[in-house]
Amino acid sequence: MALSRRSLLGLAAAVPASAALAACGSSGPGKSGGGATYWYLNGQPQEGVRAGAVDAYNKAHPDDGIEDTTFQNDAYKTKIKTAIGAGQAPTIIWGWGGGTLRTYAKAGQVEDLTSWFEEHSDIKKSLLATSFDPATVDGKIYAMPCENVQPVVLYYNKKVFDQVGVEPPESWDDIMALVPEFNAKGIAPFSLGGQSRWTNMMWLEFLFDRIGGPEVFQAVIEGEKNAWSHPDAIAALTKVQELVEADGFIKGFSSITADSNADQALLYTGKAAMMLHGSWSYGIQQADGGDFVAGGGLGYMNFPPVDGGKGDPSNTVGNPAQYLSISSKATTEEKKIAKDFFATGVLQDAEVKAWIDNGSVPVRLGTEKLLAASKSADFLEVNYGIASKAGTFVQSWDQALSPTAAETLLDNIVKLFQLSISPKQFAGALNAVIGK
Repeated sequence: MALSRRSLLGLAAAVPASAALAACGSSGPGKSGGGATYWYLNGQPQEGVRAGAVDAYNKAHPDDGIEDTTFQNDAYKTKIKTAIGAGQAPTIIWGWGGGTLRTYAKAGQVEDLTSWFEEHSDIKKSLLATSFDPATVDGKIYAMPCENVQPVVLYYNKKVFDQVGVEPPESWDDIMALVPEFNAKGIAPFSLGGQSRWTNMMWLEFLFDRIGGPEVFQAVIEGEKNAWSHPDAIAALTKVQELVEADGFIKGFSSITADSNADQALLYTGKAAMMLHGSWSYGIQQADGGDFVAGGGLGYMNFPPVDGGKGDPSNTVGNPAQYLSISSKATTEEKKIAKDFFATGVLQDAEVKAWIDNGSVPVRLGTEKLLAASKSADFLEVNYGIASKAGTFVQSWDQALSPTAAETLLDNIVKLFQLSISPKQFAGALNAVIGK
């Protein structure tokens, strides 16, 4: 009988890497008892939903179940790459798709699932179409979209807007006009956890799209020479520095971390008027902000257009889904269990309901009635609308790019926001790692 086993990375972190890999289940039931292994992120409420799906599957398959192990976010990214490179990957690999998945696929480290999806076309049709882009490499599918869709949302504090006597922005010009209004009242226009780097990135993702359309970043993905120097890219980089220079962000934003949720607290306590953040922020503000959300203090919207821009205002950015791949090193029996889990254990009714109860929009289509019945119905319906109607859903850049290019991106984004490099210097640094 293959029982699930959940161990925090902290228990393994104090031992050498090789021992830690073994402690994390790389030699679990898939090697000795006919089961499969599965690593994923810890942290509630998401961990509980993931664990619930595994437990339900194991209950239905007592002789060939799944042994699961959990890890903290940043540590997981290192551990999974090490394990895959050493040929000790778990059967089921949790991830974000995009550039990292592309690296695994090119190296033959994950299974090609294209024919499986052709045989299970009903499963593919049941998921948001935009969720498959980060799962696809050279026209082939290497991962199963799962869990929930996470567009980036422009949040605002309604009470602060009423206090200052202004309306939510409908354009980039409106955003720039609001900056001095809030600063004059001693309120930061935007909260930002700039020390975390990826939070800054969301601004560029939207500005690139709104000014130049998705083609500007797509040229980077396709390895087009000097793609970061496109005139619309330079315009986007320039606009974000204009916002920094106008004191658009909370003072000291470069020392504020997103992991501590300090950026979220600035919004619900009224120290900042607005914040650009992922849809997961709603649940955090709901849990930590007292009656801020329940009392109707939180507003939310898609990012507004830029006057004269080429991008469709319905486009969005963020995480189209999370992704499950199968290790190419797994045994035939392990792969069979993983595929059966994909078909019968992922995004089933109980899991879908659990995601919705947690304030998330599942990547499965046809959930409108469940969303409408949720206590967070308005927010969830807005997010479902953004995700399902988006002309283009651009994946978070640090996931879409290769690990090497992503790290260069994040390092230079910090410098861009600190005004220590120019837009052209930023573009030059990123052009140097296109295709790497």
